[in-house]
Amino acid sequence: MRLTVGPEDAGTVCDLIAVRAGLAKSRVKDAMCKGAVWLTGKRGGRKRLRKATAQPGPGDVLDLFYAPRLLAVKPPTAQCLHDASHYSIWLKPAGLLAQGTDYGDHCSLVRQVEVNFRLKRPVLPVHRLDREAAGLMILAHTKAAAARLSQLLQENGIDKQYRITVLGRPSPEQGVIELPLDGKPASTSYLLTGYDPATDTSVVEVTLKTGRLHQIRRHFSLLGHPVLGDPRYGVGNKNLTGMELFAYRLAFRCPFSRKEVVLSLDQLSAIPLPPVQG
Repeated sequence: MRLTVGPEDAGTVCDLIAVRAGLAKSRVKDAMCKGAVWLTGKRGGRKRLRKATAQPGPGDVLDLFYAPRLLAVKPPTAQCLHDASHYSIWLKPAGLLAQGTDYGDHCSLVRQVEVNFRLKRPVLPVHRLDREAAGLMILAHTKAAAARLSQLLQENGIDKQYRITVLGRPSPEQGVIELPLDGKPASTSYLLTGYDPATDTSVVEVTLKTGRLHQIRRHFSLLGHPVLGDPRYGVGNKNLTGMELFAYRLAFRCPFSRKEVVLSLDQLSAIPLPPVQG
């Protein structure tokens, strides 16, 4: 629903949207709290609007992206593993978006982190992780930190390692997948660390040399060994327990303290990972 505020429109944002959308004010307030209402000022600039008592001005544009089923979702909870003030490292559970969408952000890591900190800090994702995947994510809290960490990432100064369970047994057991994605070069290094003949599944360690959308999932599906539980890619790999893709290790030199930062879910035992040996 879109509403352009006119000079004759009086009342709060909540009042105006409730009348136009035919919704109870309580539902509009809930949608606003969860990030589903947007304000575009008459001079430009678009932002989420959460304050139900806000007074819009003539020329402002209000957008409500109302999806009751999405707004009713109870998201899993992320866990802060390392807080370095300028940035922090979080364990994102499967089922949690990295960032919000037009339809809301209450099911996103960014919003959970914004709400978690007692002293408000900006929350700027340094890299992506699919909603269906679980694992470690770095979030910057200043523009300087975002710039330094992004540069470190581009220069391959952040070692990100993934562990996946795939259908079948890749051959060779160690190699590099060089298959273009979306017309761009894409490179994925892998090492098979375990195979279970009873289920015909393999545990594979993965390192990305490029960062294309769904790169790991697409590469292994193209290889004929899709990630177990991937709801989008592959045939014969579906399950009821979720996707077996974990961003399980991060290692880099802190651009501020110059100290080595190493985090591994193997050491933390934060989530059940597939074993290295099969």
